[in-house]
Amino acid sequence: MGSSTEPQAAAGGLQIVITEKAAEEVRRFMGDEQLAPEVGGLRVSVMPGGCSGFKYSLNIEDQTLEDDLVVEVNGIRVIVDGFSAPYLHGVTIDYVSSMQGSGFSFTNPNATGGCGCGSSFTA
Repeated sequence: MGSSTEPQAAAGGLQIVITEKAAEEVRRFMGDEQLAPEVGGLRVSVMPGGCSGFKYSLNIEDQTLEDDLVVEVNGIRVIVDGFSAPYLHGVTIDYVSSMQGSGFSFTNPNATGGCGCGSSFTA
């Protein structure tokens, strides 16, 4: 397997995969925000809500908080808060384009269920 699909470890053993296509899109968004990759990062989190119990959130941020875990994945600084980390361990983030639209997709081994929208899950 290439590096775009191999898990990357961070503090606390957190493993997240970001495909090369997703990393390209994140870098594009960071460029739009005029944020240097070494300063900012992609905050990946889960929040209560959505149609299945939890929903994913992606944001470009320029700082970390005290309880954040930070890992470098495919050239992207990934920031994950302490609450979200157990739900995101092992997740793969991809960017897909289809006739129905484009966006980030999540494959989460911790999810015990989901919904048709693909943006929320149960754990």
